Amino acid sequence: MKLTTKVTGAIIVLFCFIYATVDDFLPDTEHTTWTHYGGSPDQSKYFKASQFTKENVNQMQVAWVYPTMDSVFNFFSPIVVDTIMYVMAKNYSLVAVNAQTGKEIWIHANLQGLTRRGINYWESKDRKDRRLLFTLNNTLQAIDALTGKSIKTFGKNGYVDMREGLDRPVSTIRRMQSMMPGVLFEDLIIMGSAPGEGYFSPPGHIRAYNVVTGKRVWTFHTIPHPGEFGYNTWPKNAYKYVGGTNVWSEISVDVKRGIAYLPIGSPTYDFYGADRIGSNLFGNCLVAINARTGKRIWHFQTVHHDLWDYDLASAPQLITVNRDGKEIDAVAIATKHGFVFVFDRVTGKPVFPIEEKPFPASKMPGEKAWPTQPIPTVVPSFTRHEVTKDMINPYYSEEEKKKWYKRIDSAKSGLFVPPSDKYETIMLPGALGGVNFGNTASDPGKGMLYILTQEYPSVYKLERIKSPRELMSVDDKQKAQTLYSTTCKSCHGDNMTGRGIAPSVVNAGQRITFDDFKTLITVGRGQMPGNPHIDEQRITALYRYLGGTISRFGFGNRRTTEVKMPEGPVVASGGATVKPDAKTIPPMSDYPAGVARPKNRYSTDYGTAWPDLLGPAWAWVMAYDLNTGTVKWKKPLGEDAKASKAGDKSTGAVNGSQRKGIVVTSTGVLFCTGKGGKLYAYDSDSGNLLWETTLNHESNAQPIIYELNGKQYLVVNATNIFTRDSYDHSKDPGALPRGYVVYALPDKKL
Repeated sequence: MKLTTKVTGAIIVLFCFIYATVDDFLPDTEHTTWTHYGGSPDQSKYFKASQFTKENVNQMQVAWVYPTMDSVFNFFSPIVVDTIMYVMAKNYSLVAVNAQTGKEIWIHANLQGLTRRGINYWESKDRKDRRLLFTLNNTLQAIDALTGKSIKTFGKNGYVDMREGLDRPVSTIRRMQSMMPGVLFEDLIIMGSAPGEGYFSPPGHIRAYNVVTGKRVWTFHTIPHPGEFGYNTWPKNAYKYVGGTNVWSEISVDVKRGIAYLPIGSPTYDFYGADRIGSNLFGNCLVAINARTGKRIWHFQTVHHDLWDYDLASAPQLITVNRDGKEIDAVAIATKHGFVFVFDRVTGKPVFPIEEKPFPASKMPGEKAWPTQPIPTVVPSFTRHEVTKDMINPYYSEEEKKKWYKRIDSAKSGLFVPPSDKYETIMLPGALGGVNFGNTASDPGKGMLYILTQEYPSVYKLERIKSPRELMSVDDKQKAQTLYSTTCKSCHGDNMTGRGIAPSVVNAGQRITFDDFKTLITVGRGQMPGNPHIDEQRITALYRYLGGTISRFGFGNRRTTEVKMPEGPVVASGGATVKPDAKTIPPMSDYPAGVARPKNRYSTDYGTAWPDLLGPAWAWVMAYDLNTGTVKWKKPLGEDAKASKAGDKSTGAVNGSQRKGIVVTSTGVLFCTGKGGKLYAYDSDSGNLLWETTLNHESNAQPIIYELNGKQYLVVNATNIFTRDSYDHSKDPGALPRGYVVYALPDKKL
């Protein structure tokens, strides 16, 4: 039976009323703890911090430091539960430390491939079952939060294989792990993924798992299956070969309503979509779903048929705005391409007008750019959208400027200009511009949105992808043809399509690994005789001639055979033992049989190598008042070594907001990090700088705030190296070791 929209809405309203009534009897812990990546399930990065005020924040000082004792490039954001802080340190170990002193409690060592930006904490109602949940490479695992040992009853022997349920054979999926830890809701962990951005990458379906059993409870197909809403916005059977369309950033949850908000990324391939003609739901969509069932409630697509890699890459912010005298529970999403969209949280109705505006058509063969795109008409953009010659970086040499003047003259630039194989397109912002992961926060009750953003152009030019055979040398082609003719043709036919019981070997190299192919040729199988006399050079040529690509799979340098035990209270090592695949199959590299396909495929070199192409300012921290839809204030973010040396403190930093974080307090203080090891405290109402300090190592993680024994602390992960355009403060006199730096007010000031 189908419910009407009115009936469905009535049920939602009734459900919300009941849930809110029950919640009234629960203790109010929202925004007073930091047990989730963004503080709370709403990912607001907001904390009720009574002690840090505008008047005393300039007295902040280091309370203690926990050194990581390694050289790992560390994005990890701690969480704190009761008296314990959980961090990553000591070469991919998960470490529990005393949150007041930094003393180690336990170490679970050698978790290479641990979720890069954080973990989740869950506890049962009686608090007898307390566990940490995280992804480790392609698995979801659980550790006892008090003992640090793997929970072997979770999933199958302690892990869940997250490659399952992604519309591809499991063993063909090399990587799907997101850098983000997902989000907890009741007894579910809701997970996104990062399955890759190339042709034929797996789809990024959203899955929810039971935190106790590991059982998959629901799946939301981000690329719809036949019969599902949105299926007709794709070519037939697109879910079988299109990938991406994933949430690799932060999922926000309205706990009282039981609604999860998904910021979904671009479909693959990002810059050429002739094999996915249509608007491509739910790519580039903000989707509200029932957090218990995974059913869609509403959606809004911020980019139709994306050709620019304009993922939704930041946390949707759940705020209450006062609009025309009416309070509206809203959700706001800031984008890579420089816009802020605001919707009624329950209905999806825009709070401010959004218009569909026309944009240029694509001239690429087979491509059909969507004729219009949604543009907010009241809430102002926070970036520019076209590169002109007068914007070129003044710090460039005259020779370098002239080169770019010439490129700009022959290129096209502007919002939603489709990529081409005939000329360069210079996009502003590019794929790494605008707002990215970790770059949004809010003061939920005041309707205030805070963002970190940067102007980072991308330069694209499409090129036709050549087949493995086209890339072969004349000599290797001759070797392959001769070998096929003398050894294979009699059974598999002149055209490789097979004869009798001998199968077709057209593109066979895409269905078998090189090692298995080599074994098959030399040893044989069934009716096929072995040919041990054939040397590896000729076998390699034949494999490529049959469409194969020789490559290394897996997690590359994230794995090592060397296991070292760190010093300290080690209680376990390596997580749950993962059973290897019985057989490895190459990743999907061609369209399934029977589906329509473009004549050629095109790609680009991604074009993100010019973060400093434009002049300053390069990055900002900004405040939006979404009661009025206006920018309240805007300040440069980060420190650039060259500009600072020249005496200019107003430039911000090149690539200054990427991997940076932000925290807002109830007392009107906004903490954020910026490139160059900068830690700032701003007046969240006016943008006035209240305090700044320089860390001895770069911070590329989300800061946190917590309270213990009546005292509040700010924690910054300062573990990364400085780039060449920053000062290296790790060599300053009295520099702190790389580690988690904990700040507090001096006791006498409390």
